[in-house]
Amino acid sequence: MTTTPITPSLIATLPGRYYTDPDVFRQEQEHVFESMWFCAVRSSDLDRPGAFRTVQVGRENVIITRTRKGELRAFLNVCRHRGARLCLEESGENRRTLQCPYHAWTYDLDGKLIAAPNLIKMPDVDRVAYGLINVALREWLGYAWVCLADEPPSFEETVVRAAVERLGDVAAIEHYGTENLALGKRITYDVKANWKLIVENFMECYHCATIHPELTEVLPEFADGYAAQYYVGHGAEFGDEVKGFTVDGSEGFGRLPAVGAGQDRRYYAITIKPAVFVNLVPDHVILHRMFPLAEDRTVVECDWLYAPDVVESGADVSRSVELFHRVNLQDFEACERTQPAMASRAYRKGGVLVPNEHHIGIFHEWLVERLGGAHAGPVH
Repeated sequence: MTTTPITPSLIATLPGRYYTDPDVFRQEQEHVFESMWFCAVRSSDLDRPGAFRTVQVGRENVIITRTRKGELRAFLNVCRHRGARLCLEESGENRRTLQCPYHAWTYDLDGKLIAAPNLIKMPDVDRVAYGLINVALREWLGYAWVCLADEPPSFEETVVRAAVERLGDVAAIEHYGTENLALGKRITYDVKANWKLIVENFMECYHCATIHPELTEVLPEFADGYAAQYYVGHGAEFGDEVKGFTVDGSEGFGRLPAVGAGQDRRYYAITIKPAVFVNLVPDHVILHRMFPLAEDRTVVECDWLYAPDVVESGADVSRSVELFHRVNLQDFEACERTQPAMASRAYRKGGVLVPNEHHIGIFHEWLVERLGGAHAGPVH
């Protein structure tokens, strides 16, 4: 007679050093952020040729710009002459070229070297070979995703697959038409916590009844601690008296055109590793992009996206923005409360996950594998 092994109620988390050790963070920069697809910028932010934005991806600074042909291109923000940073600003516009302010080496918006002092006297200089270092770029959901790897992993298998694994098929997310939505609000949060604490927080709802009173009023099942991401294809249903995904449960806006009846009055959440959260509700989409800057600091940009006519009409989106803004503040305060304890001897071997959080253990296993398994040190 065989017996089914009993799964323990408590399983171990990562040890505390994974959240405080600069060497672990360096490994993450190399093996995670610089090796995977990274969601960098909303494509519509670069709405004209020459518009650019610089973003930090791991240890590299990247320029994303729109060419005169209307295409998005990404390059390392480094002049090929003596290594000066080309663009110091976070965003801006260059009419025709990218010029280094140090020695005036000048590149067109496709990255080719086109001018430099006395360049005409150096006919042996290959202007393509000495152009800017190209960074792979793909557009999806209305965002530019970049990858620093020499041979980027399959976008479909690593990024799109996250939506399929969560919702059951890619059409379920495409129904929201995120690439055609308009930016209604963007809030940037500077969080004094390790990026993994933010990911872990987003993945579970064991804390929801404790710190999210507004959210659990709108999504009552969250009060029971079951996360929206716990079940494939599951969307948390709005409460019976709730009219919309707003801070007071009042009516929002009309359902997005392709969102079906089966997705109405439901909230879906997707984690796209390593650093993107997608939140889907019938009338808008909320997307978080994380920029890990240190082992104890993460900048998070949160976009609220609506049907273009909602934004163009000047409609008041404050009630729907306020709901998730409060959720963000509550979550980030919890992460900042947790960060100092990661260095405590009480957390040297880590903490524990209850059954409602066991799926976070899969994220931990994935991370340790990315960092090289035993090379990164034991998890437990």
